[in-house]
Order: sequence, then C-alpha cells, then structure tokens
Amino acid sequence: MFENKKIMIVVAHPDDEILGLGATMNLLINERGIKTHLVILGEGITSRSDQRDVAKWNRELKIHKSNIEKARLSIGYHGLSVYDLPDNRFDTIPLLDIIKIVEKEKESFLPDMIFTHHGGDLNIDHQKTFQAVMTACRPMPGENVKAIITFETASGTEWRASADPYHFISNFFVSVKESNIDAKIKAMEAYEFEKRSYPHPRSGEALRIQAKRLGITIGEEYAEAFCLVRGIIGAN
Repeated sequence: MFENKKIMIVVAHPDDEILGLGATMNLLINERGIKTHLVILGEGITSRSDQRDVAKWNRELKIHKSNIEKARLSIGYHGLSVYDLPDNRFDTIPLLDIIKIVEKEKESFLPDMIFTHHGGDLNIDHQKTFQAVMTACRPMPGENVKAIITFETASGTEWRASADPYHFISNFFVSVKESNIDAKIKAMEAYEFEKRSYPHPRSGEALRIQAKRLGITIGEEYAEAFCLVRGIIGAN
C-alpha cells in the first residue's frame, strides 16, 4: 500500500505530525522508500494569551520553529512547509484560505495519499484542517490523491465528549518497531512547549503505553491507529 509512495502530511500545529504518525513515518521512510512532505498550517502558541499578539510571543515562536527541525531529524521526513495561521483560531479565517494553502502544496508535491487530522477532534484547528483537506482533494477527474487517511492526536482526539457522535474509529493499523516509537518520543521531546510529564497523553511514557495498547489489539508489540476516509483503486 505504501511502497515508494509520495505522502503528504497536513497538520494544524507543530507536534501534531509526531503525535499522529511519528512512528509510522519513521518506519515507512526507513523501510518502504516513501517520499514525504509535511505541511504545518498554524503557529501553535499564541492562543495561550487572551488576545493574539505575535510580537509578545516572538521569542517563543522562533524557538518553536527551531524545534520543528529538531523533531524532523528524529523522524527523517523530507519536505517541509510551515505557515502562521492563528493558533486555535482557524475558525476566524475563511475556510477557503486554508483550502488554498492545501491545494497549493498538493499541486506542488503531487502526493499519492494524504494523512491529516480526524475531523471530530476537540480542537477546532484540527477540524478545519480536515475540512480543508477533504475539500482540496475532491475526487474529480485527474485528482492525484487516491487515499485520505486520518490519525488520532493525543490530548485532542480522546478528549471529545463521550456522547459526541464523531469519535475516531480506527479501521486499519500500522505495526511499528520499538525503534520507531523511540524516534517518535525523541521527536516529541524536541518540542519544548508541547512535551508534558506523565500521565499527560503527550508524555513519552504515555505515548509508549498507547502504542503498546494499540499493538495488543492487532497482535503486535507496537502500533499506530488510523482511519481510511477514502481510498481509490483504479484500473491504471
């Protein structure tokens, strides 16, 4: 399914790419010959103030961007595009503007498949990112993207209300190795403003426990879970 494919990952914030599929990326890059391009739409920090003030967070934003590169070294993904959409305020900008970014990146990289957020996440930016990807990848004649796959994001996906009808339901898994989980945890540790101590879901120990739990469900040691939203197999 993945052998030698071009895969674009579209996320809302720095660190989402690690939480969602860090181990899977590491495995596929090292063992399946995939080519990857990561698109990070938002800056990921300024919502921690009552008002968005980029100047106030200038130092932290520079560190945050440098942390992206540190995490990248642990995972090994290839291309990277970083935008500065307002953190946790994607609902304040036209959805079309986000769609245009995804379309531009898609037309440049020509991916075979896209990984992105689950559309029912608690985080509004994750929801808008999913909507933008689905719209940008309408199954029109000539569309290059043949698969759209969503992932769960620790401390976002599982925090949805229990009665909410839009829970993440995985329908396929990627079995990964301990070395891939180690790479994921190391990459997450590179994000100075996002890493947390156990038992927070973004802690290294919690990420390892989650990977083991998912592995148990498929009879493997470690795994990451995904949902195939759309997959197209053609005659060509």
